[in-house]
Amino acid sequence: MKAVRIHEPGGPDVLRLEELPTPVPGPGQALVSIEAAGVNFIDIYYRTGQYQMALPATLGQEGSGSVEAIGDGVTDVTVGDRVAWSGVLGAYADHALVPADRLVHLPSHLDARQGAATMLQGMTAHYLAFSTAHLETHDVCLVHAAAGGVGQLLCQLLKMRGARVIGTVSTETKAQIAREAGADDVILYTEQDFEPVVKRLTDGRGVAVVFDSVGCDTFEKSLNCVRTRGSLVLYGASSGPAPPVDPQVLNAKGSIWLTRPSIVHYTATRAELCQRAEELFDWIASGKVRLRIDRTYPLAEAAGAHRALSARETMGKILLTP
Repeated sequence: MKAVRIHEPGGPDVLRLEELPTPVPGPGQALVSIEAAGVNFIDIYYRTGQYQMALPATLGQEGSGSVEAIGDGVTDVTVGDRVAWSGVLGAYADHALVPADRLVHLPSHLDARQGAATMLQGMTAHYLAFSTAHLETHDVCLVHAAAGGVGQLLCQLLKMRGARVIGTVSTETKAQIAREAGADDVILYTEQDFEPVVKRLTDGRGVAVVFDSVGCDTFEKSLNCVRTRGSLVLYGASSGPAPPVDPQVLNAKGSIWLTRPSIVHYTATRAELCQRAEELFDWIASGKVRLRIDRTYPLAEAAGAHRALSARETMGKILLTP
C-alpha cells in the first residue's frame, strides 16, 4: 500500500510517499480501501510537532472508502460497505485500519469525496453549532475564517438555528463565499479591525458567541467582542496557540465562558457519532447544507495541499485521492 508518512516534525517537505505492507485487521478493526482523504489544520499541527504523536506516522484524520476486510468481533460494518470516518490517524494512504465502531455508513446518494469532506469539518461545525454554547434564536455570533471549510458549514448551521452571523475573512472573494454560506455581515480583517466593527454592528453589546479557529492573532480581540455572559469557543489555532488567560479576565469582561472543545469529546459515543453524521448527510442530500470542495490533490502532492492550506489560499475543502 502507499502512504504519506513523516519521520520527524517539520515543514511540508517532511511528507514522504512510501510503500508499506497492507495491514491485516485485528479484533474490532476494519481495513478500508480509501477513495478520498480530508486535509485539515490538525494535520499541520501534527506535522509541525505542535501536537505530539509517535513517529514515523501516517497523517490524516478523515477519509472515506469501502470496507475490504474485517477483524474478529466486528458487527458495525461488513465487507463492501461504503464508509467514512474521522478522528483516526492514517487517512493519507490507499488503505487504513480503522476501529469499526468509529466508521459511519455513507449513504448511496453521497459519493466518497462528499463523505471525506463531511466527516471532520462537518462534524466539527455540527457540534459547535448545536452543542458547545447556549444559543437563542436571533442571537448574534462571530465566526472567524468564515470562508474556510469549517467556517462555511458553521455559518450554514448557525443560520439553521436562527442566529445572525458576522464573519471575518481576508479577501473580497472570500467575503462573497461567506455571504453565500449565510453570513449576514462580513468583515475583511485585512482592511478593518474586526473588534470595533463588531461593536458597531451590535450597538456596543458584543456577540453571544465567538467561534475562533485562528487562535494567537485573534484571541484577545475575540474576548473583547463577547457580550456579558457570552461565550468564546476556541476550536483551533491556525495562527498559533492562544496566550494563557487569567480567569479573572473572564470575570472583568462580563462573566465570559471560555471553552476549548475537541471533536473527540463531542463524538465520544457511537450513538452521538452516528447521530451527527446522519443529520449532516441528510442535510447535504436535501440541499439544506452545501459542501464546497475547493481542490483535490493526488497523495504524492500532499505537501502542496499543506502549503495551500497554510497560506490560506483555499475556500473550502481540500482532499487527497490515492
